[in-house]
Amino acid sequence: VFGNGDVDSPEKAMEMRDRFGTDGLMIGRAAIGNPWIFNQIKHFLKTGEHLPQPTIQERKQAAKEHLLRSVDWKGERVGIMEMRRHYANYFKGIPHFKETRMKLVTNDSIDELVDILDQIKLYQETETT
Repeated sequence: VFGNGDVDSPEKAMEMRDRFGTDGLMIGRAAIGNPWIFNQIKHFLKTGEHLPQPTIQERKQAAKEHLLRSVDWKGERVGIMEMRRHYANYFKGIPHFKETRMKLVTNDSIDELVDILDQIKLYQETETT
């Protein structure tokens, strides 16, 4: 039996398993911009403990890789346009990020987008911990 629907945290995954006896889960929207959710859930179900949130560097790297793969798969124009909806999720909860996010969602150049991602300030890392 597989569970599906609104599984967006390790706690909800555990609840679904314990309440309904599921053998597995299907996760959709919760993984958008949060590819770490799978390891977080697996770890929590095994240990009952939360993994640390991904660092700014991990988020930057994942967003950059996602962007490059999207452009490689769908072409520059479509890849860039489709990627815009994901930036808010990748960088959710990071203070003072609005200006950078606006640059990411309004730029049409792959080279400039990669530069913007590479230049995300490390000082934001300390503000989230």
